[in-house]
Amino acid sequence: MASLDIRRLEAAPGSSVDFGAEVAACDLANLDDAAFDALAAAVLTQHVVVVRGQSALTPRAQYELTRRFDPTVQTYGHGHDKELLRKSVLVQDLISLPEVPQVQLIGNGHVTDHEGVPEASLRHPSHQTFHQRPLSAAQEEQDLTRFYRWHIDAALYKLHPPKVTTLLALEVPENRQQTVLYDDGSGDTLSVPLGTTAFVSGARAFRDLTPEQRDFALRTSVRYAPHPYVWIKNARANPTGLGLVSEGKELARDALPPFKEEEIVTLPLVWVNPHTREPALQAHPCCVETLVTDGVPLDDLAESRRVLHDLMRPGIAPDKVYAHAWQPGDLVIFNNRGVWHSVVGALRSSDRRVYHQCNLASSEPPLGPVALG
Repeated sequence: MASLDIRRLEAAPGSSVDFGAEVAACDLANLDDAAFDALAAAVLTQHVVVVRGQSALTPRAQYELTRRFDPTVQTYGHGHDKELLRKSVLVQDLISLPEVPQVQLIGNGHVTDHEGVPEASLRHPSHQTFHQRPLSAAQEEQDLTRFYRWHIDAALYKLHPPKVTTLLALEVPENRQQTVLYDDGSGDTLSVPLGTTAFVSGARAFRDLTPEQRDFALRTSVRYAPHPYVWIKNARANPTGLGLVSEGKELARDALPPFKEEEIVTLPLVWVNPHTREPALQAHPCCVETLVTDGVPLDDLAESRRVLHDLMRPGIAPDKVYAHAWQPGDLVIFNNRGVWHSVVGALRSSDRRVYHQCNLASSEPPLGPVALG
């Protein structure tokens, strides 16, 4: 087939975003090896790749495309234990498609007879159910909103983080603007399209650290709680969506589903891009249990959260955020080991949003700082 038409995304006025690419409409289900290699290289160098015109991409084809990035794997990124997911903060977000359970149906509004799902009421994740101090109804009526939860896609227990996530927009809400309020004393705001997905670069976040912070990050790992999304189900987030408020609401270990100590996940705070060898600051701030520096755990949850927040907060400054303006048929492929992302937006019941999401627990852990030599 012809080579892919890959172009850098143009940064919005006032933006300093230095990542992102767009691919013209193409037949993703039948890419030859050369075209796929070009696509894979774009994902690892540009981190967020938008492929237009993919409304006809089937769930099976989306799964097979996602799997080409990590060919030996088949398990959904959060696993297939539905009972565990029902006990977690993810319960409202994910509906597996029966014929391809690695692909999730997400969005907002009522759907019927959709890819084997007889009927479902989809709910856009709302900061109202997750932030400690949500916006008022009057503020949301003025189209003010928040980042919901900055994260990487990963189970963070037993399974390795996915290499990529693919997200396909089948139906999108009307394109009106909303304003994200950071509400953390900074005065920061960001104008975004309704129902956007926001991305920031972990590599940029690492580069922008002070030399002392970079040295600390390179020597530090993050130990995540067992079954972290169950562990945090009663906890609430900061107004930026970047980590949790420490109020003692996490579940005690004896209240968690059974777990094995050897399956608790500890990952480097800095992940290295296998293609460019560029280091990136990569963590899920909501799920951290403790930071471990030079082999010594901090063992103070509130302090671990504070330290991680101080490292990550500059990375979500308004000028560093790419807020994707979804069009029907957009397939976004993002480097889950190089960006953080967040759902955004206060959607009304009439704001219809139907998407397919796929990511696969990887066959291998991310590269850590040892790969830097």
